Parts: sequence; structure tokens; C-alpha cells
Amino acid sequence: MTKGKISVHTDNLLPIIKKWLYSDSDIFLRELVSNAQDAIMKHKKLSGIGEAEAESKYEIHVKVKKEDGIITITDNGIGMTEDEVEKYINQVAFSGAEEFIKKYENEKDEKSKIIGHFGLGFYSAFMAAKSVEIDTLSYKEGAKPVHWVSDGGAEYEIGESDKDSRGTCITLHIADDSKQFLETSTIRAILNKYCAFLPIEIYLTDGSEEADKEIKPINNTSPLWLKNPNDCTDEEYIEFYHQVFMDFNAPLFWIHLNVDYPFNLKGILYFPKLNHELQSIEGQIKLYNNQVFIADNIKEVTPEYLMLLKGVIDCPDLPLNVSRSFLQNDGYVNKVSAHITKKVADKLTGLCKTDNEKYTQYWDDINPFVKYGCMRDEKFYDRVKDAIIFKKDDNSYVSLKDINEGEDKIVYYITDSDAQAQYVSLLKSENISMVYLNTNIDNHFISLLEYKNPELKFKRVDSYVSESIKESEDNNADNTSAIKSLFEKYAGDAKVDVQALKAKNVTAMFTISEEARRMEEMAKMYGNMGMMNLPKQEETLVVNSSNALVSKLAEREDDSIKELICSQIVAMAKLSRSSLTGDEKTEFLDRSAAILEKLLEK
Repeated sequence: MTKGKISVHTDNLLPIIKKWLYSDSDIFLRELVSNAQDAIMKHKKLSGIGEAEAESKYEIHVKVKKEDGIITITDNGIGMTEDEVEKYINQVAFSGAEEFIKKYENEKDEKSKIIGHFGLGFYSAFMAAKSVEIDTLSYKEGAKPVHWVSDGGAEYEIGESDKDSRGTCITLHIADDSKQFLETSTIRAILNKYCAFLPIEIYLTDGSEEADKEIKPINNTSPLWLKNPNDCTDEEYIEFYHQVFMDFNAPLFWIHLNVDYPFNLKGILYFPKLNHELQSIEGQIKLYNNQVFIADNIKEVTPEYLMLLKGVIDCPDLPLNVSRSFLQNDGYVNKVSAHITKKVADKLTGLCKTDNEKYTQYWDDINPFVKYGCMRDEKFYDRVKDAIIFKKDDNSYVSLKDINEGEDKIVYYITDSDAQAQYVSLLKSENISMVYLNTNIDNHFISLLEYKNPELKFKRVDSYVSESIKESEDNNADNTSAIKSLFEKYAGDAKVDVQALKAKNVTAMFTISEEARRMEEMAKMYGNMGMMNLPKQEETLVVNSSNALVSKLAEREDDSIKELICSQIVAMAKLSRSSLTGDEKTEFLDRSAAILEKLLEK
């Protein structure tokens, strides 16, 4: 058996880097600016330990020279010697940052400041450039400036440069198919996207002398999430929210993450205010690595149900892939995600306990998120179950905990107060308290609550059952039988039940059991798949024998009047559930006109 050594040819490798390594073409600017930052952080480290002269101010300059077709990225960092250029630039995937980290691996605070690890970021320049030049001067005493140039192939030229100041300047000769990057506004947008919070000041100009005179850094080197929460004001949190998310509604509240152990995690999560019920609940959580933007809404760090939130998370220890656009899946990422989830749950439960009045004001906006989180994550439910509350029909609130600790384990709920007004009125006459459950997620959420709390039962107001209705003492069996027989002719497939209701203004109403209604809604949701053979769910027409109209109707001898009024009462009962078909609405209007004509005949 023979042994060999696998070889990698740059002719084959560079096209892969240029076309397939990075997800977005604008990432080349992030990579080059990040490299400039690394060069500066290295010099700061060396000057701090006395191996390099101190610098009063570190800067990164990005210049767009549209007429010349070039972009330059210049730093006053550590610079490179010719040997280092040969080592770090001409050897693909050899990371100078990684080598520097290993040399100073005991300095953990500085290790976390350096971004590069793979030695590939520089070659992203060829995604936009037809050729790239490097002019660099090392901090080392006696070092000579170096010039390097390549068109992205396997060959390069290296020689002496005329650069006279420490640091590195990268010159990109933009390719014909990437001319959009020669617009200063485009470069500004890219820098704002990826480098808005880089710790080194970044200056952007068009290369003219006038522009160079009065420029300000485009980035905020000390973002709010790096500050101690105790040193931040509400005004600062709100201003930062407006700045980052361009949402001019103030957030409801926020969570400031500030963890040093067992991992380094900082950030701010905001609970946004929803403008209306139909607004999308998808938020935006930006992931940063050492203040460099990586991506939005990375599900490995922020579970799906946290995507309602808006915020920033900066975690230098997260394992990124080679392109620094996505995370490597491992146990460490799961720990970070679990910690974020716990902090969100702790904030909710803490606010519910310490400032319940404010918490109830937030509930309409945050309850879809809380409910969805409970359904998606059992641990999240266990943490927030005591913070689950319900708005009652008198606008007060009751908690899940209070309901479980009470004697009555049946909860009647309203989904549409207008459509269900007749049923609400009936239950109020019975002194039965109700809660509002009017979001799309509630039908599934109450099933979860019943599963977690076996004694608890949720029933919609239109499923109020007859055994809960007390018959009046003066209701005789003959009268009840007559009314039942009368309405059975006009009730269709519904079962007829005659009861003396306390709400005497109610003539009749249709009810359906909670279980049957949920099964019916589930069948609609899933398009009846797998439920085609379910029997039709039986409705009950409850006729109120204590209503004056119904009582007189049973005693009436004129069959034509009985038919007209009975049909109208049944239609009114259907109308209270918004369940009249088009033909039934026409018949209802025609009958209404006929009844009015009868009144005029008298």
C-alpha cells in the first residue's frame, strides 16, 4: 500500500472562495474591515505589554473613488513585514489571528477581541474586485514597506511599497459586474449593516479633500448592550431601540443580558408593541460577534417562539462556520439558547409578581408570544405558568394559578363579544364569570392547559349546557312538551331542549358542546383530512319557556302565525351565531316584512 499527500491548488480553491463560501456578495467589506480591526487590536495588545509604541488614536478609513474604480480600506494597526505577507496572504487558510491568539492565549480578555480565525476573509475581496493591492508597513523597527498585488489567480507580485506610516491599506479594483459598490451610499449601507457597532472608529469618504476635512465616524464604538444595566436609563434603551430597528413605537419593556460565566453573552431583548391584532408577530434579533454583525434571527440561538422579540445578542464565544454567517451546531449553542430563554421567562414572571398592574397592561401585546412559547417548549411553560393571566368580562384579570386554586374548574370564555352577545348576556344573568380568549392561537393553547391541568375545563360561552340552567317553578310539563313539539318542526337537524332561562329577553339559542366544536374547528383547519368519517356534531336549540313570546306562542291556535313566528325565532337563534346562509338571510328578511304586515292588519 502506498501513501500520498493530498494537494490543494489555488486555481481550484479561489473560485470556490469567491463564488460559494459567502452567502452575500457584500460580505467582502465586512471581512476586510474586520481584518483591519484585528490588526489594530493586535497593536493595542502589543503596546499594552510594551512590545510596540503606544498609539493615541486608532482608526479605519474606507474611501470610495468612483472615477478611479477603486475602494481602499486603511488601518493603523500592526502592519506586516514581507515574510508575514508571504505567510498570511500567500498561504490560503493560514490565520494570522489564530497564530496571534495562541501566542497570547493567557490573555483571555484580548483573545475575545480578535475576530478572524480561518485565514480566508481576505480572499472575499475577489468577490467584488478584479485585482487587489496591499500596501503595508510593520510596527517592527527597521521594517520596510511591502507592496503585494494579485488578480485572484494563483500568481502574485510582491515588492517594496512607498507607504510611510504603520498599518495596512487594501486597494480593490472593482470588477465590471460589481460597479454598484462604487456608490458611497451603497458602501455606507453595508458598513451600517455589518459594522455599525465595531469598537474601532470607521470613517467613510469619497476620497476628496473636502470630504476628508469634516467627517465623523459612522459607527458607535460603545453600544448600549456593553454597558452595565445599572448605568443605562429608560431613555437610552428606547433611543437605542429606535436607532437599531427603525421602529418609532416605544417598546413595552426590555431585558438586558449581561453574562460573563460560563460564557460571554451580552445583549438587549425588546418586547415590541403590536399596532393591531393582524400585525405579523415576527421580530428581529440581530446576532453579533465582537460587535460585528453576523445575521438576523439565527434559530440555533433564539428559539422560534422568541422571534416575536427584537434585540441584539453579542456572543464572541459562539462557534461560527468558516463564512461567519451561520453557527456550528453543538452543545455550547444549546446552552446559550437555554440561558436566553430562561432570562425571558424570569423577566415575565418577575414583572408579573412585582408590577402586576403594568404587566396586565402589556398582556394584550405579549400574550400570543407567551402562549406560543408554552406550546413549543415545555420548560418555558413550566417557568412562566404562574405568569399566565386571563382578562375577564369585567376587565379585571385572573391568573391560571388562581383558577387552579379555586373551587370552580370550569372556565367559560368569549372569542367574539359582539357575535356572542346573547350568550354573554345569559351567563351574566347566571352570575357566571367569563374570560376573553380571542387570538388565533387560543384554541390550541387551552388544549395544552387542559392537558397540563387535568381538572381544568375550558368551554366557550355558546356551549353553556342545559344542566346548568335552572327551570322556573311555574314551568309545567304540558307547556314544555307543547313548545318542544312546536319547535321541532323548524329546528332542522338540531335537538330541541326547552328550559326556563333567567334571561327572559332571550327567545331561543343554539348550543354545541365544547368538544364537538373543537373537533369541528380542527377538521376545518386540516381540511377534513383524516376526519371525513366523523359523524355530524349535533346542535341543540334551547327554547326559553320563560320568555313571554314563546309562552304565548304555545297557546296560539292560528297555525299560520305559529309557523311564521317559530321560523323567525329559529332564524334569530342562528343569527346570534352568525350562521345564516344566503338563502336563509333572504327568508329571514321576507319573514320580517310579513310579520310587520301582520302588525299593520290589526
